[in-house]
Amino acid sequence: MSTKDYELDPHGRPIVPAQEELVKLPPDGGPRWNRLVFEKSPYLLQHAANPVDWRPWGEEAFEEARKQGKPVFLSVGYTTCHWCHVMEKESFEDEEVARLMNEAFVCVKVDREERPDVDHVYMMVTQSLTGHGGWPMTVVMTPDKRPFFAGTYYPKFGRYGRHGMMELVPGLARAWRDKRAEILESAKGITEMVSRIDGGTPGGDPGVETLEKGFQQLASRFDDEHGGFGGAPKFPTPHNLSFLFRHHIRTGSTRAREMAEKTLLAMRRGGVYDHVGFGLHRYSTDSTWLLPHFEKMLYDQATLTLAAIDGYQATRDERHAILAREIGTYVLRDMTAKEGGFHSAEDADSEGEEGKFYVWSQGEVDAVLGADDGAFFREVLQIVEGGNFHEEATGASTGRSIPHLAHELSVEAEKRGLTEEGLRARIESCRQRLYDEREKRVRPQKDDKILTDWNGLMIAALARAGQVLGEERFVLAARRAMEFVLSTLRTEEGRLLKRYRQGEAGLPGHLDDYTSTIFGLIELHQATQDVHWLTSAMAITETLLGRFHDDAQGGFFLTADDGEDLLVRSKVAFDNATPSGNSVAAVSLARLARLTGRVDFEEKAAGVLRAFSRQIEEAPSAHTHMLQALDLLIGPSVEIVIVGKRGATDTCALLAAARSVWFPASVLLLKDVEDASGGLDALAPFTKDMGLVSGKAAAFLCRSGACERPVTEPAELVAGLEGSRSR
Repeated sequence: MSTKDYELDPHGRPIVPAQEELVKLPPDGGPRWNRLVFEKSPYLLQHAANPVDWRPWGEEAFEEARKQGKPVFLSVGYTTCHWCHVMEKESFEDEEVARLMNEAFVCVKVDREERPDVDHVYMMVTQSLTGHGGWPMTVVMTPDKRPFFAGTYYPKFGRYGRHGMMELVPGLARAWRDKRAEILESAKGITEMVSRIDGGTPGGDPGVETLEKGFQQLASRFDDEHGGFGGAPKFPTPHNLSFLFRHHIRTGSTRAREMAEKTLLAMRRGGVYDHVGFGLHRYSTDSTWLLPHFEKMLYDQATLTLAAIDGYQATRDERHAILAREIGTYVLRDMTAKEGGFHSAEDADSEGEEGKFYVWSQGEVDAVLGADDGAFFREVLQIVEGGNFHEEATGASTGRSIPHLAHELSVEAEKRGLTEEGLRARIESCRQRLYDEREKRVRPQKDDKILTDWNGLMIAALARAGQVLGEERFVLAARRAMEFVLSTLRTEEGRLLKRYRQGEAGLPGHLDDYTSTIFGLIELHQATQDVHWLTSAMAITETLLGRFHDDAQGGFFLTADDGEDLLVRSKVAFDNATPSGNSVAAVSLARLARLTGRVDFEEKAAGVLRAFSRQIEEAPSAHTHMLQALDLLIGPSVEIVIVGKRGATDTCALLAAARSVWFPASVLLLKDVEDASGGLDALAPFTKDMGLVSGKAAAFLCRSGACERPVTEPAELVAGLEGSRSR
């Protein structure tokens, strides 16, 4: 097998056969392909023409390893991973490396986004053995899945103290041949170590002091000059910002609000944000938010939208609303599948170069915009002579620049004697023309699989943004995506599937698929007040509790009770690039308890916090989405029930009033007096006796279990909510 024998796409990757041709291939892919050619994952398919005899993760691979008496070489990555591409080019496409690997190992490829359970277990191993992790991840294990070697990226030949595959593979093969007893004993010890560190840290109930400690830990790492936390590389971690905005509401801390706002605004100004096409790149390789790692992940768009909406609700600063609208525009335009769901990611590379699609020379800008607008755009967006873009790997200058803002637009407008609105309008005119020109370039590869968990996050973000900003297009997109998830990625038995691509849904859903879908359903209900979404959230929650809950210790396992038997059945609470499934579960259970009166849901939410309480109390800033659950459970909480005729003027006025005051620990229910189905009464029995007041729509406000007299005037409801915030 060799990539030179194939038709290549614009990114230099082999074009795999169409479905009608695939069925003609033998099970091993034949002489031109390996077994990955039958997979759906774009990441696995990009390796289908490697001369390495890759197999997908599954019993067939491990049975073959047992039969041949070989260890398993596991390589884990994802399609938009830059260094995964590098290792493929240097090592996995190389005939010499492939020959050594095929002789020594049974070789297995895993897409971490399809199998987060496999990725999590072996990433724990990699971090424990090497002190760091990342992708590509390389693990060598016995045929019974017990690891004895781990690392990340390896070139063909060693350099700068890093082993190369040409040395590493023969060395591992010799060790397996000559020191197998020692290897098996080592593998046993590593397996025991992993089982000890991944089962939760039960304790008591965290309290309000844990919220304060989380704030103090973030404050101690805050970069006062550039925003964000720590130095380079700098990751967005938007749930940190959402926590800070909530802490500001709870305590009145201006420091918490300022840290969150400074970070949001700095990211939006920086090169880590795509100023021409919108959307957030994965992270900044420097401390100033200038030089991004250019891949774009769906989950980053979702979590940053949520943080921007929190910022807008906390401050009413229109800049945060603009950010949310821009990200939503990008997702609807570039990341939405024809079926309604959302694609996973866009690559960092195009035409073999990282960032090539996104950077500009001065001449390119002037050729599109002309002399006057070209000079204007270059000055405002820092398209500088000689370029400001240096390749991450080599540090070499490319002569091109990453568009970014040196100042807030208010400062730039004052400097130029313009209104901010006028400046924005001129930038937008230039941006649109540059965007149209950029569309003629070779786009980065898109990972077009639809993942249930990331779609749940994006649905939640769009639904909330649509509600808060009055953007019906966002709510409609969220509704359409959720309809796709429930109709295509849910089985007749009510179980969720993990992934959809090219007409096929498959792979068992994991914890995050369930919790993120529930999150999306709750936000859709809050945006539309359609009881159908709340009913669906309750149904999936019951499956979540039945299949994933740890009844002995509390919290939730990453895999279902009938899932594949790995080294350990993991439980994860740490909030990383995305909030953990346990964090999202705790928040959603607490909200569902308020929406329905289900006390058992509140107890399950509290049980999640107790299951991980010692690690949460030690490092609350590493669990900032979990702290949202703690904030909800501590209270004070507010439940608002609007009783009236759906669509009537007085009902709409009360709904608008309820939504005008941001109280994070609040939930909203609309009881439609003309709905004869009784759906809400069944879901939320405490609403059964609530009715109109003197023939008018009425708002029933309850604080922490105590309900007040209903009000019919929007101003009274606003006053009650503002009073709740000050308590």
